[in-house]
Amino acid sequence: MHKATLYKDKYRVESTRLREWDYSSFGYYFVTICTKNMECVFGEIEDGEMRLSGIGEIVSEGWQKTEQIRANVKLDGWIVMPNHIHGIIILTNDHRKNVETTRRVVSTLKPNSLGSIIGQFKSITTKRIHSIGHSDFAWQSRFYDHIIRNEKSLQKIREYIHNNPLKWDIDENNPDFLEERRKNEVL
Repeated sequence: MHKATLYKDKYRVESTRLREWDYSSFGYYFVTICTKNMECVFGEIEDGEMRLSGIGEIVSEGWQKTEQIRANVKLDGWIVMPNHIHGIIILTNDHRKNVETTRRVVSTLKPNSLGSIIGQFKSITTKRIHSIGHSDFAWQSRFYDHIIRNEKSLQKIREYIHNNPLKWDIDENNPDFLEERRKNEVL
């Protein structure tokens, strides 16, 4: 459980990011980005395979473009699930050819950092999803990340991503699974 602190008379969850880590530095990062309220809008699992909806296609395309518009990003294994996306992002030290985008708000995020990359991905996909008539779509405000520190961990995460659709029935991001678990805990 994450520690909650009081800030401006509101409780907020403390960041799970490592304070001493530079999230714009070279590295392999495993990220999970979820929809607001865990809404299953990206498609559905059929016979152990993910079938993308129109919204899911936008998310898939947006994820792939992340590598195309940023010279310092390479993508490894990834998958769009019904209400979240898992992916491995590799940050390189190449910042020369990044495509500039206009910003209307001042950001406290470090340029080319994992947070700025995820923020841009969420912003671009949200705008596209809203433009096709799904104005109620939203992402969770935060995302999960894990710094991958060795080859063994990288292989385990790749396998997890690959097998994620096969395990959807017992996935903690699956609202049906969570509801069933809650019912069983009450009994």
